[in-house]
Amino acid sequence: MNHETPIDPSRIESSGFCGGIDDLIIVPLVLTALAVNKMVRFLASILVHLLDFAFPLAMQLVWLPLLAIRMIGDGIVAVFRGILRTLPLGDTRRRRWAEAVRGNWEWLRERISYRAFEHAVHVAFESGMAWVFRKCRRLTPNKALLVIVGAILWLPISFGAATALHMILVAKVASWPAWMQLLHPLGTVIAKSKLLVLPVYPAAWPQAKKHPFVHFIVASYRAIKTLYLVRKIEFRYRHIERAATAAVVQFDHATGISRAATWFRQNEESIEGQSIVRKPSQKLRLFYQRWSIKFSAEYYEAKEREAEREAEREAAASPRVAPSP
Repeated sequence: MNHETPIDPSRIESSGFCGGIDDLIIVPLVLTALAVNKMVRFLASILVHLLDFAFPLAMQLVWLPLLAIRMIGDGIVAVFRGILRTLPLGDTRRRRWAEAVRGNWEWLRERISYRAFEHAVHVAFESGMAWVFRKCRRLTPNKALLVIVGAILWLPISFGAATALHMILVAKVASWPAWMQLLHPLGTVIAKSKLLVLPVYPAAWPQAKKHPFVHFIVASYRAIKTLYLVRKIEFRYRHIERAATAAVVQFDHATGISRAATWFRQNEESIEGQSIVRKPSQKLRLFYQRWSIKFSAEYYEAKEREAEREAEREAAASPRVAPSP
């Protein structure tokens, strides 16, 4: 009885997968996947550039109502101080009332600003994400898996709802009342709610991965990944991607596009270096760099440990009341 010798995967990888009839399906499939990958990256880059135009408009939608409130408040305070001058009050009492009104309004006016609004939003999101981490890490495997599925579904839902709300408000700007445009911040809040969904994955995954269905998915993925056809598709994809990259490099060298793009980029960076104002897309990148650590479970666990140590230090430092005899 003849026994077939098992195929060594390392020998297959080193041989480069010889061509076969299956390449008639694999090569078009790989070309399609590569084109889709490049197209998605291109669309993402376009989206980043569109933010350079959309971000100032969104900021104006938040800044203008705050400015209007501050101007209305200034007018009310001025009118109230004018009324105080006409009332039959003593100079000391009139001055004390005017100083109290001015001091209270200045305190409130500092909090009616975009910087204060942004800080309040940061604090609210951080508190919400801390709550998400505390709740998700105590879930059962079944509930943790449902939470992750719901979070995955919420990403396209929130994006679609926020985009639809902004588009409807812009389309109806001439026919709907002006106050309806104040719903733009609501669309922004719906869109930013995705930030609260991001902590769900690292917070709920330790419990969700204990679910039998997750074990089945992981085992199936590993089994599919070791199949000859899948490994051949991966090999062909990498080979065609390297060939396409080399062709693009040769085209750049032949036409000089790369040198022109490098010169343009250097000039743009030098101009931006001399300018004080950053692009909105750069502001967004700096924002996510500043907040990226706050999407990790370690960040909130460290904060909880620090709060516990602070409470223990306060308890140790507080004077103990001796029991009465």
